[in-house]
Amino acid sequence: MNRAVLRLGLSATIAVTAVSLGVATATSTTAGVPGNPVGAVHTTTSTLVALHADEDHDDNDLTVKNALSRSPEAAFTTDPTTDSERAAAEAYVASERAMADPTLTTAQLGRPRLAVPEDRYAMAGGCYTLNGKPYLFQATGLGSYLLYTPDKKFLGATLLGTVAPQPKPSTSADWTVERTSTGSYTFRLANGRSLRRTATGGLAVGTPTPFALARTTGCTAYPEADTNVTGGPFAGTSSFQEVRGYVDPHTHGMSHEFLGGQVICSPPWHRYGAAYALVDCPDHQLANGKGAVLEDFLAGRTPGTGHDPVGWPTFKEWPNPHSLTHQGVYWKWLERSWRGGLRVYTNLLVENNVLCELYPLKRHNCDDMDSIRRQAKDMYALQDYIDAQYGGPGRGWYRIVTDPFQARQVINSGKLAVIMGIETSVPFGCNVRAGSPTCTPAQLDAGLAEVKALGVRQMEITNKFDNALTGVTGDEGSTGTITNLGNFYNTGSFLRMQTCPSTNPPEEHDKLQGPLTAPAGALPEQDAIFGGIGRLYGLLGIQPLPAYPAGPHCNTRGLTDLGKRLLNQMIDNGILFDPDHMSVAGRNAALDLYEQAAAEGRHPGIISSHSWSTPDAYPRIYQLGGFVTPYAGDSPGFVGKWKQHVGWADSRYYFGFGYGADMNGFGSQGSPRGASAANPVTYPFTGLGGVTLDRGVSGQRVWDVNTDGVAQYGLYPDWIEDASHVAGTQGVGFKEDMSRGAEAYLQTWERALGVAPDACRNPSLRIGADALRAKVTTGMTTRQVLDAIGQPYERLGRTFSTCANGTNGATARMAVDFSAAGTVTAVRRTA
Repeated sequence: MNRAVLRLGLSATIAVTAVSLGVATATSTTAGVPGNPVGAVHTTTSTLVALHADEDHDDNDLTVKNALSRSPEAAFTTDPTTDSERAAAEAYVASERAMADPTLTTAQLGRPRLAVPEDRYAMAGGCYTLNGKPYLFQATGLGSYLLYTPDKKFLGATLLGTVAPQPKPSTSADWTVERTSTGSYTFRLANGRSLRRTATGGLAVGTPTPFALARTTGCTAYPEADTNVTGGPFAGTSSFQEVRGYVDPHTHGMSHEFLGGQVICSPPWHRYGAAYALVDCPDHQLANGKGAVLEDFLAGRTPGTGHDPVGWPTFKEWPNPHSLTHQGVYWKWLERSWRGGLRVYTNLLVENNVLCELYPLKRHNCDDMDSIRRQAKDMYALQDYIDAQYGGPGRGWYRIVTDPFQARQVINSGKLAVIMGIETSVPFGCNVRAGSPTCTPAQLDAGLAEVKALGVRQMEITNKFDNALTGVTGDEGSTGTITNLGNFYNTGSFLRMQTCPSTNPPEEHDKLQGPLTAPAGALPEQDAIFGGIGRLYGLLGIQPLPAYPAGPHCNTRGLTDLGKRLLNQMIDNGILFDPDHMSVAGRNAALDLYEQAAAEGRHPGIISSHSWSTPDAYPRIYQLGGFVTPYAGDSPGFVGKWKQHVGWADSRYYFGFGYGADMNGFGSQGSPRGASAANPVTYPFTGLGGVTLDRGVSGQRVWDVNTDGVAQYGLYPDWIEDASHVAGTQGVGFKEDMSRGAEAYLQTWERALGVAPDACRNPSLRIGADALRAKVTTGMTTRQVLDAIGQPYERLGRTFSTCANGTNGATARMAVDFSAAGTVTAVRRTA
């Protein structure tokens, strides 16, 4: 089918939908029409009911969330390791847990509050007198505030130029504050009008009056979500020691912008707080929640069933573990996870141009790279907003980092190292049409340079469709049908699936393509939001699928020359590569390339972040010094994945573990085990670093992992605690491995930047003790030492320990001591 004709047909479907909803599309200003907004979302509601009757749509099936790999066929594959290899790996991990832990201390939360604020940022969250009255200074940005009165109003200007309490926050009550040379402060609105004191001592707008501020009491707390965590954030005793903390290298914190910006309800922050951020989508609010057609469909409900659209402050029905269209990573929920132990967090910038074009409601264009730029900008804006809440630039806990050395400093200061990543189907505009790439090598090079300049340091090279770089693994079941049609729409070709070569091991295959219903025994479909949008908004019936041969299926499109060029450049730039979602042919070729690069002395960095590779790939990733985190799912299933991965550990590298939450639009989250489950989480409990976590509170809603599961991101510390209960006698080992996850990720990243593995775990890398002393001299920085002798075996406090060759074949244990500033003071032999 001609793409223009296909687009015309889809556009007609979208236009009808948009008009029926009474909501304009990005290119339409058509007013709404009277009628039933729910039934009009589709041509008829009965069409949707028929779709439900035709298939068993259940993205929340336990076998999906808890599978070792999110490839359905992986359920039928065999473990590529032997029993003896597994036993050796398990023994190695046990020895890792027995190593000395780094000493932790407590970091200060925020900045000390003085009697008089010392700069324009210091008032955030504080109670101060202004013109003789108390106001709570609620930060809306760096140096800007709402002045919240004790009776829950906002000091603002009226159209007449007077100043009086307003019932709601607005630009006429959002004051930018500047400090004068005398230590007083002026207040200015966005329209340029400033706060002044009148002749009678009142307030008005006009020529600015400097006001003296002083701490006071009598203010009312501003409404916001409460983490309910006590105890300061844990930190290191030095900025360069081994870190502790949980790691999540796969979440979509800014996906409220993707698919046109109208699929994921609510942004992760709003300058006026939770009450203005955590609101439902406009279409969800139609007919009191019955307009949420996509949400109903994804939840397995008959479209038009609806839900309570009220978010803050009641949250009666959302967020929940199985809602794929509601915000789960609000900044205060992310803060609770940080307070509970999260220390490395990758925010993946994400887009799908096909689904964006199909979905009728949008406020942005559908270009993948425009969306990535927009989301990257949002990340820096959120960093600024959190800085504002904690007292000024650099003072917040959300720190975007661009190398592992910076990340280590951030974590050891008690904050969250945030890494920018990419997961999209058409990176750099590198699509494929009629078998030819739509980008040149020069455009590819420029695209990678651009995203590196944005801050991207982790990347998948496809998501749902074939592109100019690689083939995709595809999806199975009805979602597979939709994504295959999307592949046709996007590239002009269906997935080129053939029966896998008989020489392939059983685990090496892509997703089975074919009818709407998967074969008996296959796992239910994944990433249902893609199938949901495709089915609801126009892909079904546009073109018959090709007749595929018998499975197992392998996509004949593998890693292209452009893909090889990109991977080689990612190696040279120290950007971590994630092979998830690639076709087996593409992923195997990529792993071959990375193994060859390592053999040549280059430094490939690789991770698998969310179980979208087949199990045969995981041992190869570990053997490359890579890092693997399975999709989180339910706590019992995750414990099973952890046990499996322990048996794949490579003794040449530090071992730690983590989870890929895939929250915000892609993966269902962990379900509750139930209040009556054996050994539930008991609140309050002690979290990583000694903090105490009670049930989180958001407005009137109290969150409990036993009954709510992972309803939102702030419940991940509770989920880890629950998983440790599920692990029973192995719970201590589970928590130890999870606490070492942040360090394991950083060490993988260090090696990607050319730092050699440690010489204790890798005897072939040892040099003589005298040679080591010659390489490490007084005054060298920690980075210079890493470059000179590789990663240390231990980094405790201000000492690195490593191994060298002694006399007569003995192993010499060496220590490098540093000053508090991180420069070498001594090199000594300890054993």
